[in-house]
Amino acid sequence: MTMTTLEKIQTQISENPIILYMKGSPKLPSCGFSAQASQILSQCGAPFAYVDILQHPDIRAELPKFANWPTFPQLWVEGELVGGCDIMIEMFQSGELQALIKETASKYQTA
Repeated sequence: MTMTTLEKIQTQISENPIILYMKGSPKLPSCGFSAQASQILSQCGAPFAYVDILQHPDIRAELPKFANWPTFPQLWVEGELVGGCDIMIEMFQSGELQALIKETASKYQTA
């Protein structure tokens, strides 16, 4: 049985406490906003999952409707949409993002 795109998105978000939907990958981002977002997340020092929406046109089409957020990248933490690049930058500058990422990562650390 194949999963619908919506089920795939919900599974990705529920199985990955920190996930970034972006264009490209953290090592090879395909747009400036995705590059900034993955760099900011990397600076928070916790592992995170990512989905390259350019490789998954179905997710690229469905996620904005699911999230009610029209643009990419999108950062999701513990099943909640945090936001896009601008919000991530603001939260990073205030220290809020580092705290959120650190707290989330510590909850999910495997021994």
